[in-house]
Amino acid sequence: MDHENPAGDGGLDLFGNPLVPLRDRRGRKSFKKDKENQDFVAVRSAVGWTHERIAEAIGCDAKTLRKHFSRELHQGQLIVEGLCLDVLVRRVREGHAPSVRQLLERVDRVANPAEAGRRKKSEEGEDAEAPKGKKEERLEEASRPEEGYGDHYDRKPRQ
Repeated sequence: MDHENPAGDGGLDLFGNPLVPLRDRRGRKSFKKDKENQDFVAVRSAVGWTHERIAEAIGCDAKTLRKHFSRELHQGQLIVEGLCLDVLVRRVREGHAPSVRQLLERVDRVANPAEAGRRKKSEEGEDAEAPKGKKEERLEEASRPEEGYGDHYDRKPRQ
C-alpha cells in the first residue's frame, strides 16, 4: 500500500496529476482592524473627514469602515481628547511645568463649573439671578393652587 500514495513529493491526485498546494485563498482578503487603524480613523473623524474619504485613505470600502470602526467614527472627538489627556498626564508625571499648569486648569474648569460661573459673575459685577426654565416655572405654579381648588371635596354630603 505504501507504493500507491508516496509521501514526501506531494503525491498524485485521482487522475495521476501531481498535487499542487493552493498559492492563495480565493476571494478578497478580510480587513484587519488594529490599534493603528483605530487611531487613524478616530483622528480623521474628529477633524470632520467624511466616511468615504477615511475609507479611501485606509484602503477599504465605506461599508467595511462603518462595520469595523463604528465606535471610532461616532466618538472620534472623545477618543482623541482622551489620547491627548493621556499624553498630558504622562508629561505631568515627568515634571513638565507647563503641562502641570494646563492639566490643573482643565481640572478646575470641569470639577467645579458652578464655582467657575460664580467667579465669572463676580468679576463681571452681575448679581442678577439666572433666568428660570420652563420646568422651574411649572413647579412654582403647581405649588400655588388656584382659588377654590379642592372646594368640591370639602363639601358635606347631602342627607
